[in-house]
Amino acid sequence: MIRALFFSPNKPVRTDVPPSEFSRLLRDRRGLLWVDFTSEPSETAQPILESFGFHNLAIEDALQQTHAPKIDDWGDYLYIVLNYMHLVKATEPWDTEIDELDIFLGSNYVITHHDNPVGSIDETWNASQRDPRYSRDGADHLLYKIIDAIVMNYMPIIEKIDDEIDVIEDQVFDRPSSATLSRLFTLKRVLLAMRRILLPQREVLNKMARDDYQVIDRKDRIFFRDIYDHLVRLHDVNESLRDLVGGALDTYLSVINNRMNEVMKTLTIITTLFMPLTFVTGFFGMNFFAANPPYENWTMPTIFYGTLSAMLITPVIMYFWMRRRTWV
Repeated sequence: MIRALFFSPNKPVRTDVPPSEFSRLLRDRRGLLWVDFTSEPSETAQPILESFGFHNLAIEDALQQTHAPKIDDWGDYLYIVLNYMHLVKATEPWDTEIDELDIFLGSNYVITHHDNPVGSIDETWNASQRDPRYSRDGADHLLYKIIDAIVMNYMPIIEKIDDEIDVIEDQVFDRPSSATLSRLFTLKRVLLAMRRILLPQREVLNKMARDDYQVIDRKDRIFFRDIYDHLVRLHDVNESLRDLVGGALDTYLSVINNRMNEVMKTLTIITTLFMPLTFVTGFFGMNFFAANPPYENWTMPTIFYGTLSAMLITPVIMYFWMRRRTWV
């Protein structure tokens, strides 16, 4: 899907801009054109991108969707690659996905390209039609609004992870199970994936805030610096949550090991208590207790009941002895 908005001073926002008019609208230096590609086939997107005069390498990178966050300066335009994370579904079992967002920034245009719908893009798209401030300060300020919305979209994921950790910490002590372990590994994987995109994305925003680019006004650098600060805080929160997940995982393993030790302790005590009984029954069950002198009377009632009493009393004595030694 290809959609476009054209902002012109003192005129309503045009929402019905066909690709055939892009070249003409770009010649209007007072206007601002935003073109958004969503799941558009390469055969359709490539000619349109070529009409803007982009380098073939930049177009090829945008259509491949396999790159880490970066920024390339092509003089009169920037090619920016960002990653965004979104919830696949909010209900259990929940998970996240990471997709790529490719951006071309010129003096009077912004082009966004992504394979899947992006909620942050849709929010900014709708807000820019209602609020003229999105387009009034130029293409670089519109880009700031887009990136800021993408970065703020991490907060619901962070909050969900934080709530999930609180629930898991209670489960670890009350009723640890394989499901608890699975949830811990899901959180660990999500946080690791988030860390992998926050670090390079932070560097991209740092360059946009500090370096001298032709298409970014000096007065707008402070806005990209603000996004950079948000990414730094998100990274710090991510590290804290990773520590909490690691601590919960260590606690889970300790609780499971302690429970296993208690089970082994109980089985060992039972085995120890029955060991004398096993010895006595095995000893008197051997064949040399045949009806031969002097053992022909070994089964007489006195010996039988005496042996049975010893077999019953010995485990009781051993049990109380273990209690006294605090082994039980």
